[in-house]
Amino acid sequence: MTATLVKAWKAGRAELEAAGVDQPVIDSRLLLEAAADVSRLDIITDPHREVSETQAATYNEFLARRARREPVSHILGRKGFWKILLRVTPDVLTPRPDTEVIVDEVLKAFPEAMAFNMLDLGVGSGAILLAVLAERPAAKGLGVDVSSEALAVARENAANLDLDGRVALLRGDWTSGLADASFDVVVSNPPYIATEEIETLDPEVRDHEPRLALDGGADGLDAYRTLAPEILRVLKVGGLFAVEIGHTQSKAVEALFRDAGAAQVRTIKDLSDRDRVVVGVRNPLETGV
Repeated sequence: MTATLVKAWKAGRAELEAAGVDQPVIDSRLLLEAAADVSRLDIITDPHREVSETQAATYNEFLARRARREPVSHILGRKGFWKILLRVTPDVLTPRPDTEVIVDEVLKAFPEAMAFNMLDLGVGSGAILLAVLAERPAAKGLGVDVSSEALAVARENAANLDLDGRVALLRGDWTSGLADASFDVVVSNPPYIATEEIETLDPEVRDHEPRLALDGGADGLDAYRTLAPEILRVLKVGGLFAVEIGHTQSKAVEALFRDAGAAQVRTIKDLSDRDRVVVGVRNPLETGV
């Protein structure tokens, strides 16, 4: 029997449903689009278009990998984030919509024509930094990561987006070696999963995401204990910070930043109405800067 787009999609959805995949309809469609070189519109408006044997074989391979709970982003090697498309590999966290809260906060704080200097700690694929710079042509940024493999991905993404002229990427341990009061805005999506909780995560995360980007220590807060005073050190007076958190960590992370001297500390919720990002400023009343 000749395979068509709609038959392939339905069969793929059933296979992923049986495997317990969370979003079988969306995932099977994304994999079909890639395997058959079609768009979502093609599937809707031309559902009886034939799928070649080669395309069907590729699609079946993709489905088998997804059924083993490999993330779609790893199968396709790409992931959309904010308004940009990023290359993604197992060496970096797959960008998630929750993290777009940070991008939104930075863009609201800095008008389009304003020049500013941004730091992204634990830059990974470059998602946050590149999404902001893509919309703020006068801005420049530095991304720091301890993983040379992650930096290679970020470097490729910057080049693909024609942003490499405004981005510097540095292998390092958080803010080590960076000067005081150097940045107008500092962002980070650090590891915040408690060590003992990692084995309870979905297989897509537990088995395929870099452990270095997940493990936040015994209580998930290790990175913030380091970052709170260091972020305030490298921020300019009055500068903005925004860090992603686990949805139960708002009070603890806010307290760490307040204790380090931050002002206007508050938590922003994500689209699921969960606490997601702690923001604040370096106190403009500080002296001795």
